[in-house]
Amino acid sequence: MSKTSSFTVLALAAAAVLAVPAIDPGRATNTPNTPETPEANAADGAGSGPGGRWVHTWVSMPQLTEPGNMPPPPFTQVGRVLADTTLRQTVHVSVGGQQLRLRFSNAFGGAPLPITAVSVALPRDGRAGVSGVQPGTIRPVTFHGRPATVVPVGAQVVSDPIDFTVAAQSNLTVTTYLAQGQASTDITSHPGSRTTSHLLAGNHVSAQDLPGATPVDHWYFLSGVEVRASSRTSAAVVLGDSLTDGRGSTTNGNDRWPDQLLTRLRSHPATADVAVLNQGAGGNRVLNDGLGPSALARLDRDVLAQSGVAWLVVFEGVNDIGTAEATDAAQKQVADDLIAAYEQIVVRAHAQGIRVYGATLLPFGGHDYDDPAGHREAARQAVNDWIRTSRRFDEVIDFDQALRDAADPRRLAAAYDVGDHLHLNPTGYRALAEAVPTRLFTR
Repeated sequence: MSKTSSFTVLALAAAAVLAVPAIDPGRATNTPNTPETPEANAADGAGSGPGGRWVHTWVSMPQLTEPGNMPPPPFTQVGRVLADTTLRQTVHVSVGGQQLRLRFSNAFGGAPLPITAVSVALPRDGRAGVSGVQPGTIRPVTFHGRPATVVPVGAQVVSDPIDFTVAAQSNLTVTTYLAQGQASTDITSHPGSRTTSHLLAGNHVSAQDLPGATPVDHWYFLSGVEVRASSRTSAAVVLGDSLTDGRGSTTNGNDRWPDQLLTRLRSHPATADVAVLNQGAGGNRVLNDGLGPSALARLDRDVLAQSGVAWLVVFEGVNDIGTAEATDAAQKQVADDLIAAYEQIVVRAHAQGIRVYGATLLPFGGHDYDDPAGHREAARQAVNDWIRTSRRFDEVIDFDQALRDAADPRRLAAAYDVGDHLHLNPTGYRALAEAVPTRLFTR
């Protein structure tokens, strides 16, 4: 694991200055999860009327890109990445709308990120991970009325509103061209995209097809898509690790458990307007930085600063237990620290009017985390007991009970295990989604 030494913060840009990089969310004065005022609607060019507001429909957790996840040669050179390169990416939106805004992150970049041109389109056949787009759907994206922008180090940029209709649970193509590239090999990405992106030399933001493009299963720079939605639309954020990021799910299949939860919510009229935002990352921990900032460090950026958030599901902690020393003292300490961290997350989210649901940790018997003396299992049980009985969370989602082996509760049920005894297959991710009561997301 790489160690991120500092937490780079992001936040919302004010509506009247959409192309200006955001400020530290800890110092921001606006509350992102409350409806915007009619004055704000007029200022940012919204078209949904006074009751509408911006709501995130898709996000990815920004991370410092590890060497093995960098763009392949020739797109990574000495001291520069993606020069004269078109990057085409697809994302799976949760709720639909007739206006979009894009967010690009330079949270971990070692130099400013100059973006030359951006377009949006519908992917060919509506599919995730394809390089082609549907004819006649390409639309240019602007930043403060201009096609280009520069994202300063540690900041993000929000595009101007784009008149573009996207349906709920559909795929969107975002194509970005960088003429200069980024003058650093420290760049921002989300490696565990489980979605194929495409790289091609030259400017092809207006091209229908990208013949000869190089496929990569990562997202770079793009960190969020918002839609202009009705005032009844709200978002649920899932804060998690690789189990939420979807390790073991199908590449380009969008069958991670938050994706499958969205399908369930869409099937009920009372929850059909709920966006589901996946803020999971492989290897992530609650207490300490590792693969990305810790959950405590990224809570402001990844939850509180997202548009339209009403609910938070906390499903994280197994990597804290699994990477702590397998001794009685160390595991008692990590269990106590996790409980204190959960309480902090609840307090901070409640201060923003967000309901918080705690999910029990899944078993890992047979995985490398499983020590012979059972110290880590004891810590997992202690944490789960607290989640179930403390009444600190607004509701509890008992994933452990739903997916454990009835004959050996220290292990995952074999039908759900991808094979490493920690991560799940698509059937297991469906079981997670089915364990979440839809009533939790009604107002």
